[in-house]
Amino acid sequence: MERYLIRGARVMDPSSGFDGTADVCIENGVIAAVGDNLTADGAAVIEAAGLVLAPGLVDLHVHLRDPGQTHKEDVFTGCKAAAAGGVTSVFAMPNTTPALDAPEVIGALLEKARTADAHVYPVGAVTRGLKGEELTDIPALKAAGAAAFSDDGRPIMTADQVEHALKAAQAAGCLLMAHCEELSLVRGGLMNEGEVSREIGVRGVTRSAEEVGTAREIALAAATGCRVHICHVSTAYSVQMIRDAQKNGIRVTGETAPHYIALTDDALRAKDADYRMSPPLRTKADQTALIEGLKDGTLCAIATDHAPHTPEEKAVFDKAPNGSVGMETSLAACLTYLVHAGHLSLMQLLCAMSTAPARLTGIPAGTLALGAPADIVLFDPDEEWTVDADKLHGKSKNCPFKGMTLKGRVKKTFCGGKLVFDADGDQ
Repeated sequence: MERYLIRGARVMDPSSGFDGTADVCIENGVIAAVGDNLTADGAAVIEAAGLVLAPGLVDLHVHLRDPGQTHKEDVFTGCKAAAAGGVTSVFAMPNTTPALDAPEVIGALLEKARTADAHVYPVGAVTRGLKGEELTDIPALKAAGAAAFSDDGRPIMTADQVEHALKAAQAAGCLLMAHCEELSLVRGGLMNEGEVSREIGVRGVTRSAEEVGTAREIALAAATGCRVHICHVSTAYSVQMIRDAQKNGIRVTGETAPHYIALTDDALRAKDADYRMSPPLRTKADQTALIEGLKDGTLCAIATDHAPHTPEEKAVFDKAPNGSVGMETSLAACLTYLVHAGHLSLMQLLCAMSTAPARLTGIPAGTLALGAPADIVLFDPDEEWTVDADKLHGKSKNCPFKGMTLKGRVKKTFCGGKLVFDADGDQ
């Protein structure tokens, strides 16, 4: 395995709090040394002055579409997109065809992912086929390699199923990740219900659809004493409920996504389905609350909800499926709208995108500790670039940041000591 010596980067490790100029040596797939004036005979030397070196990003919420929907994305293209965004660990959601609801399906995904450009952690389904009817065998799925559990793409249908899943996931030592949505309140809505939806004549989704689901999961976490993680938080009141629950000792965590930080429902005025997602883009007030939630730690993680769809599927606004791609733009968007905007420090951002999600799920990532897997992102925090959706590395191009100029760009990504993305040679 190739050896690397990365010299003169600003090394930032949220797991230890280290922030300083240093050299990093990669050998046998792990972090072999961090220090000043390192030498490594025979190593490939990378001069990194002016760049930041940090643990590879951990994306808790990715739709790889593999198996069964590989016209949209597959393990290899999805992990190429991840690598281009500095993401080295992805949690693959279960709404595939077939769903990740049986040990053999999870085993096949893991076998396929062995040579991909990122570590893939399957998220096992809670109900078979995500139909909300028959519960899966959570212990068997864990034994096959499931790293967390969810019915994401849809909410878990009934409260007793959530209660069962909370207890079974906790017994398996895994996180339950909840898609919080009360489907009876969606009523065919396509975007956030509010001023913009009324102006352009599009049926809206009330924020209460998310908030009722959030309240249910928090109540069940309180009743069982089990952990629950709230996916893709988008409203101010959801943030407040999570904050209040945490103050009362309830074991609830939450994530939001870069598009909720950078965009509002104003983006829907042109009726471009690339800006339709679930939950939908909200208002400036919601955006402000999400940022406050990240600042005070109520929301511990930023995840993309990377959801590829073909141009044909996204062509007609009112018929298109929800979702957008986001792994290649996640770090840049968050640098632009959180760090350069003065809301978060760079260390806070890296923690939310790497160390915190790794700790939450218990995976070996999010650290530059000696002997740790050499999962590393090397980026220029100040380089400006304009997002060209046609040049993205995944199969699908439904990117909400298309045409936008972002500040901060990934230069190289290492996964398990292997150089999986190099902007100088790749683009």
